[in-house]
Amino acid sequence: MPSRAAVTLVTGASPGARERAIFAALAARAQEDCKVAVILEGLADASSPLAPDSHLSVSRIAGGCLCCAGNLVLRVTLNRLLRLHPDRVLIGVGSSDHLDQLRSWLASPPYDQLLALAPDIHA
Repeated sequence: MPSRAAVTLVTGASPGARERAIFAALAARAQEDCKVAVILEGLADASSPLAPDSHLSVSRIAGGCLCCAGNLVLRVTLNRLLRLHPDRVLIGVGSSDHLDQLRSWLASPPYDQLLALAPDIHA
């Protein structure tokens, strides 16, 4: 069985702040040869530093509470990205209001066998 992907939730006041925090986290570990998947909630920031390449997959989903929306869009997006077998997944979340519920959802089946929750990043 492949190892579980480390998943980090990234919060911040704006999409740009979240994307810069994700970029900084990736840059700090640039020497590691690993596949990374990023899911961003909300509209793209015009000056986004995140550019997909062979080691980085970037997906955007519509803004809205990922917890209250029933997680359907997040579930579909996450399932597609997990087929790529990333080593790390970062999820940019627009609101930190329901982070505990989102973390709980990511820690329940079937994701408990696929993901290892890592500490959150607050931009």
